[in-house]
Amino acid sequence: MTAVLLAMIVAPALGAVVAFTLGRGLARWAAVAVAGLVAGFAVWGVAACFGSPYRASLGTLPWLAGEVDGPILGVLLDPLGSVMLLVATLIGFLTVLYSAAYMGEHNRDHPVGEAAQGPYYFRLLLFLASMVGVALAPNFLQLFIFWELTTICSWSLIAFYGNEKSLRAGFKALLITHIGGLFFLAAVLILFVQTRSFEFGALARLPESLRRWVFLFLMIAAWAKAAQVPFHTWLPDAMEAPTPISAYLHAAAMVKAGVFLMARAVSSGWAMPPGLGMLLGAMALVTMFLALSYYFVQDDLKRLLAYSTIAHLGYVLLGVALGALGSTTGLQAGVLHIACHGFSKATLFLCAGAIAYVTGTRSISALGGLARSMPLTAVAFFVGLLAVTGVPPFACFWSKFMLLAGAIKLGGIVGPVLVVLVLVESLISFGWMLRVGQKVFLGPVTAVAAVNSDPPWPMSVTLVALMIGCLVIPVVAIPLVQLIGR
Repeated sequence: MTAVLLAMIVAPALGAVVAFTLGRGLARWAAVAVAGLVAGFAVWGVAACFGSPYRASLGTLPWLAGEVDGPILGVLLDPLGSVMLLVATLIGFLTVLYSAAYMGEHNRDHPVGEAAQGPYYFRLLLFLASMVGVALAPNFLQLFIFWELTTICSWSLIAFYGNEKSLRAGFKALLITHIGGLFFLAAVLILFVQTRSFEFGALARLPESLRRWVFLFLMIAAWAKAAQVPFHTWLPDAMEAPTPISAYLHAAAMVKAGVFLMARAVSSGWAMPPGLGMLLGAMALVTMFLALSYYFVQDDLKRLLAYSTIAHLGYVLLGVALGALGSTTGLQAGVLHIACHGFSKATLFLCAGAIAYVTGTRSISALGGLARSMPLTAVAFFVGLLAVTGVPPFACFWSKFMLLAGAIKLGGIVGPVLVVLVLVESLISFGWMLRVGQKVFLGPVTAVAAVNSDPPWPMSVTLVALMIGCLVIPVVAIPLVQLIGR
């Protein structure tokens, strides 16, 4: 098992070098093969370890020998890590497959030459390796290392096209998320100095005053990484990235690393001070409704989806906050939402990419009647829309339902208030997203929408797989999240 888990990190890293070396046409298919292998290993590993966390130690760092209680290097696959691993690898594989057609010269939105294939897949596979490392990290130090690698990979991919807007967006993402990384580093240093350990459970051994500071620093790190208020501005600008990268970034990768950090910190000892739990929940609600307010002024389909992602990451952190306040069901719901939102949002983003690939635009006002010429894309978009807004039986219905149950379990007036706020956000979001879907796919055919086909087969196959995922992922993830906190 240890060899398989390590292979999931090493294989994409080596595959990145191979893809860069091959270049041109061979790079894309080498990347698809490597990503598919990693996804297969992930499914096998999660199935083999289901219900019984697997941990393996691989040693320490020579200069810390005798200074740290326990090993530093290793792998950990538990229910929380299993959810993150499945999301990162399965959506990662589909992103690579989709890219095989999207990143080409026939893309009417952003044509890409053969010479750019090697550098693109080099960065994307390193991104995949970094996210696997985040999911399998057994302690805060190793998690921090892979966390920072995701920052570097996302910066290079956001700036991939090399024009002024993408370079600015990449630098902005790097700057803001790295600020969060500095707070993460400070938290790790305090933990080490006080406990001689980097273990997740060492948080509970901190003096209460220091524990407050460490959790606050981890919250700031998570807010910056997950684009929560007041660090939210970098994520909409990151839509300058190629659409497959936008999908992976939003659905399974860097922003999910931020919320994963807080889920890991809270569930490891349940030592988060209640006051900070209330602050985390309050900021999640502020973020959800601020992001919702931006829906109504967006004309770029990808930017609309970016603000939707910001709001849904608020849902995850709201669930984590409920866990910190004593509702295990709330924390389980937050982790479940990582998976459910991942497949739903990947579907929507890759539909937006398919539209741009065929028509050359992402402008909501310019599009109309696409269902006639792109029926598969239209079906996939509405499936993703229903899934992300929580319409049964699709994915996010189950995570939102569990979140509402977790809120009610808090008791008092807080639970019912949270239920009302979540329902209000969900209804407004559903109404606006449905309006956008109707504008883009139904009604009269506009000039730019007068196309004659859905996108090439790698993109179409990806959309079909994601639609299935919007129905199936709760079946897989619910048994896993129910093991958290037991």
